Amino acid sequence: MKTRTLQRDKVNIITLGCSKNMVDSEVLSGQLKANAIDVVHESTKKDHNIVVVNTCGFIDKAKEESVNTILDQVALKKKGRLDKVYVTGCLSQRYREDLEKEIPEVDAWFGTMELPLMLKKFEADYKAELIGERLLATPQHYAYLKISEGCNRTCAFCAIPLMRGGHVSRSIEDLVKEAEGLVRRGVKEIMLIAQELTYYGLDLYKQRMLPELLHRLADVKGLEWIRLHYAYPSKFPLEILDVMRERPNICNYLDMPLQHASDNMLKAMRRQITRAEMTELIHTIRQRVPGICLRTTLIAGFPGETEADVEELKGFLQEHRFDRVGIFSYSHEEGTSAYGLADDVPAEMKQQRAQEVMEVQQEISYEKNQEKVGRVFRTLIDKKEAGRYLGRTEFDSVEVDNEVIVQSEEKLPIGEFVNVRITKAYDYDLEGEVVSAS
Repeated sequence: MKTRTLQRDKVNIITLGCSKNMVDSEVLSGQLKANAIDVVHESTKKDHNIVVVNTCGFIDKAKEESVNTILDQVALKKKGRLDKVYVTGCLSQRYREDLEKEIPEVDAWFGTMELPLMLKKFEADYKAELIGERLLATPQHYAYLKISEGCNRTCAFCAIPLMRGGHVSRSIEDLVKEAEGLVRRGVKEIMLIAQELTYYGLDLYKQRMLPELLHRLADVKGLEWIRLHYAYPSKFPLEILDVMRERPNICNYLDMPLQHASDNMLKAMRRQITRAEMTELIHTIRQRVPGICLRTTLIAGFPGETEADVEELKGFLQEHRFDRVGIFSYSHEEGTSAYGLADDVPAEMKQQRAQEVMEVQQEISYEKNQEKVGRVFRTLIDKKEAGRYLGRTEFDSVEVDNEVIVQSEEKLPIGEFVNVRITKAYDYDLEGEVVSAS
């Protein structure tokens, strides 16, 4: 390939969006490395000559960030600091034709499932025997494990099936093999991700197989924490809860996006569940797995949402007191069934409603954190910043949840567990001191 000098190509991969994209970038990195191509992830050294931007196209803000990142890289190419700019991921999958016209300086565009095609641009071969081999972009003590691709759900607001297609499960054997490989490389925590975890196995095995997968992963020696992200509440397979309770290395943590609490909104969003059914499910989860941490995600400003709907949502949070909550302002996405509805909640009102909901949750989070003061928690040390260590308990996932700020005169090894007594609590973080190694 043509370069400015006789030096070998060096590829920098920039990843935007969710952890599923991160895994895709790690897989691409692994394939390039296996083909003897120099590859880095989000390098700041500026010593690369090719950039791959892995884009997100989920909501307006994500699309804007993706386009701006592409334009930044194209500007570097125009200045002669890059030879090639390639774009992949969800935005490219969804808007390729428009983007090709708008940004012709990009050398090639690829969809979400076109890794072999992209590798051809590097005169590289797709190596099927490398399934599960990735060049981790995360610290070496934790990693994401994508158990399926796509989604068969028909939620009115969601464009993911347009970009990622229908649900396709990976085999239990491949996933266990990948988990074993990650543990050999020092990974202690694996976060299971999918667009929809609970659907796992229906396509391959004709039944929901997440409980069986969890048992098999829990048997992997050296795997300390297994964490579940993105479980759909409708037809939730309750057997999962029995496995969580029985297996000590499955975190008492469940990320289950509910999106709303008003029956009007749940119906309009096509969530296939009512408020009463959600309430029953939450009670069952907490009964079967005492002390579980429940995280949920909500949407503010869906078409037709009224002040009464917002008040009901606030009341729902006060009733159920979730441990963790995230909220998005509704984004009107073409191609979704909700796109046919009038986007009738003004942007400022969406933000205001989201703020009101989070103020309710902030108080709940503060109260729940105060209850932890004086207790000792097994804590995984993630990093050291500004002279203090930052870690997480089993009730906290990476980047989205609480951190434990640990003061220690002694050096603490990154990626290891210590027991920490909580001495102070804030809205979203805890402070503590080491009482012993774990």
